Parts: sequence; structure tokens; C-alpha cells
Amino acid sequence: MSRHLKQSSRRRFLVGATGVMGAAGVVGVATPFVCSLAPNEKAKQVRAPIKVDVSKIEVGAMVTVAWNGLPIWILKRDKQSLLSLKKHEALLADPDSIDSIQPKNTKNTFRSVRSDIAVYIGLCTHLGCTPKYRPELSPIDLGENWHGGFFCPCHGSKFDLAGRVYKNVPAPTNLEIPPYRFIDNDLLEIGYREESEGV
Repeated sequence: MSRHLKQSSRRRFLVGATGVMGAAGVVGVATPFVCSLAPNEKAKQVRAPIKVDVSKIEVGAMVTVAWNGLPIWILKRDKQSLLSLKKHEALLADPDSIDSIQPKNTKNTFRSVRSDIAVYIGLCTHLGCTPKYRPELSPIDLGENWHGGFFCPCHGSKFDLAGRVYKNVPAPTNLEIPPYRFIDNDLLEIGYREESEGV
């Protein structure tokens, strides 16, 4: 075999070997990167639905639970507060929740699946501050038209007991409502989505 032919064979071998090693290197580097994009078990658990027993919540009380990294408020409303929801609709920016984020099963005056139980994401829709639950009627600092609700101390946004935003405040929309359903009379599942929506 001539010297030229030997060098040519050696060159092809080295080029081929280098290509194989390069491809293996790319796979070795890319695999951890691609795997890091997939949600880990902790992330899957964060997105998983949670269940809350609402039978232990007293009338007029609110509890906070965590779902998907968000504070979720669950409020048990009394009959008087439900009746008051119609009285101040003229003061609200979006009384019919046309521009607000909420599941279809809560598109009603009460903004809830069941009128006595309200479920909200506990963040102001202005800049994400945490509003304060203010159930008292007509307090001096909130005025005579206050029938209970949520007041954001950061910039003064106000929401009623259905989470509907008042006019002329910084918050642009009503409090958001997460997807939820009742599994039975007292067991609430937050984060539930229809099969067609995905999880």
C-alpha cells in the first residue's frame, strides 16, 4: 500500500472518529440541559390539585392555603354579606366580571360555585400586593359605602366580598379565581381542570 493511500485512510479514520466523539460530546452536554427543562417531582406536586375541608371554616372567617405557589383565600360568607353584593354594584368597575380571570363555573353575582364559599387568589391585581380582609361595615377609614371586602394597603385598591374591584382604584380587574370544584358538600378541590384543559 502506498504511503499516500495510508495517509488518506488514516485521515478518514481520524475524521470519522472525531465526528463520532463530537456527536457523543453534544449528546452528553445536551442531555442534562434537556432534562433540566422537564418539570421535576417538586414542580409537579406544586401544580397538583389540593383538597380543603370547608366544614371547619366558621361563617365570616377566611382561611389561606397554598396552591401552585399562590396564596388561595377561602371565605365563608354569611347571608347578610351575600345580600349586600347587589347594593353597591354602581360603585364597582366590573360588577359582572366581564374583564376578570375566573373559571366559567363562577360567572355569576357571587363569583363562586357555591354562594356561601368564595375562593380567590389572594393577590391584588394591580402589583401583586396582599390585600387585607376587612369584613366590618362602614369603618371610618373605608367610608360608609363599605360593606366588607378586601383592602390593599399598598396603593389603596378595594374589592368587595365577591372579589370585585371598586371604581377609581389602581387595580384594573377583579381578584382572580383559581380553577376549583366541590368533590362533595364540604370537600373543595383547588387546581381542578377539565380533561380537555390539561393539568
